[in-house]
Order: sequence, then structure tokens, then C-alpha cells
Amino acid sequence: MAHDQNAMNELHWLIDMVQTIEVGLVVLDRNYNIQLWNGFMENHSGVSPNSIKGKNLFDQFDYLPDEWLKQKMESVFLLKNRAFISWEQRPYVFKFGNYRPITGRADFMYQNVTLLPLSSLTGQITHISMIVYDVTDVAINKLQLKSANERLEHLSQTDGLTQLHNRRHWQVCMQREFERHSRYGDATTLVMFDIDHFKRINDTYGHVAGDKVIQHISHILKQSLRETDCAGRYGGEEFSVVLANTNAQDALSFANRLREKIAASEMRYENAVINVTVSMGICDLSKPLSNSGEWLSRADQALYDAKEAGRNCCMIYQDKQ
Repeated sequence: MAHDQNAMNELHWLIDMVQTIEVGLVVLDRNYNIQLWNGFMENHSGVSPNSIKGKNLFDQFDYLPDEWLKQKMESVFLLKNRAFISWEQRPYVFKFGNYRPITGRADFMYQNVTLLPLSSLTGQITHISMIVYDVTDVAINKLQLKSANERLEHLSQTDGLTQLHNRRHWQVCMQREFERHSRYGDATTLVMFDIDHFKRINDTYGHVAGDKVIQHISHILKQSLRETDCAGRYGGEEFSVVLANTNAQDALSFANRLREKIAASEMRYENAVINVTVSMGICDLSKPLSNSGEWLSRADQALYDAKEAGRNCCMIYQDKQ
């Protein structure tokens, strides 16, 4: 009699634990009919165990990814192995709201789910258990960290004034294109340009106006780029662009269009209208070069030639022999 009483106590404790534990517990039979639905599942779904017992899981929750989930469950039944569903693979299985005050920003409960085979006394897998863990806190923290890291990476690669690539990151892009050309022989051209008489603008209107001019030109440059082009602020009032799959003649057309657009534009600062022009140097990789530094110095030389030719013009690098 005492033994029976102990067994009853143990069963009572087990049932109590199943109902109050802070994870979801669902038991399904071979046809996905619900045999157990604990307090966690009731609290978050608003569906009571009595009203759902014996009913088909997929009929009750038609938003469940049934084909995908049944495939997972079938493998548990057939292979007698547990299976896991991570929130990173699928943010949730059950569409539950997020009620955690710490992670109030989440629209739903992120979940990890474990699927366990349950065997009868004869060793047959007759049921499957779903254990649903609320991992919203972990998920949100991880997502926020990822987002912060992406922002930091973007900031480390971006020039604050122009939002173009900064010099260091632009040089990485240039080196990558130089190596791609070395391997595959794709046409690639480098364009360097700077603002004509920039010192005069700073001296006349002040450094704030100078910064506005740099931003103005960056804006026009960004509007002129293709997705495959890589533009950067090389330093001060100097800009640099790597034009992928572009030879020198095509780059000259691009450079002239950009130069004309800049020359035709007006920038207003306080009561002044400021007009600026740029000089541009162009060098492609049609002739073999030993390294990307040589490529850069040739484009720079072409830029110097454009200045010498009277500014507001574009020059392709020419060997001076």
C-alpha cells in the first residue's frame, strides 16, 4: 500500500513538473495527434490541453511548415534518432508572442525545438515528443551583436565625410581587382581625380564650405557608379575609382561624363554659389605592371598631366619614352 502511495506521489510530482516547467512539451502519436500539451504551450497558445487532446497538430495550427516539419518528424520515427531545430535555421515553429520584458523589441518568441522518439515497452517508436525552448533573449542578443559588428565593419571601411570607401578599404578593393586581372585578364581601369583650385575654395569660403564641396562631388560620383565599381576618398580633395570590366577608352567616356556633370552643377553655401571643376587621370591594365602601386602611380601621373593641360579635363596615361 505504501509502495502504491509512493508511486502515486511520484506520478503527481512528474505531472506537476511537466505542467509548470518553463519549456513547451508536446507529445504526438504516429498520426501527429496531440497526446500531451503542457502548461507552457497552453500559456503561450491560449489553447487548453483538454480542448486540444487527440486533435491533429497540423489541423490545429495551419501555419506550421507541415511538409518540412513532417519530414523532420518522420526521420525521428524511422531512424529512432532525435532531431533539432535551431532558431537560426527557422526563428520559430509555433507562432507565439514575445512577453519577455528584457527583449520587448522582438515581435515573436524565438525557439529551439528538440524532437525526441518515445518508445513503448516493446521498443517500438509509437510517439514523438516536441520540446520547445524560449531562446528569445539569446537570439536577440546574438542578432544585436551581429548588427553592431556589421555597423562597426561598415564604419571601419567608410570615410565619415563622404560615405565613400576610406583610403585603406579602397586600396583593398584596388588590390583585389589588380589580382583578378592578373588571374583572368579582365579589363580594369583606375581613375584618380581631384578638385581644381580646392585651396582657393577653402581660403575664400572656409573649411566648412570645402567639406560641403567634397560631399557634393561625392554625391554626384555615387550617382554615376555601377554596382561593380569601387569608389573611395583617397585623401583630402582627391578621389579614386576602380572600374571593373572597363578599358581606358570606356573609362574616358565615364570620366568625361562625370567631369561635365560636376562642372555643370552648382553648390550653394550660405549666400554664395560655388562652381567647381575636376581634373582626372586614367590608367588601365592593358600593359603589364608588376604591382598595384605602379598602377596607382601611373593614374596619378595622368592626373598630374591633366592639371598641366589646364585642368577640367581627363587624360589617359601615356608612356613618356
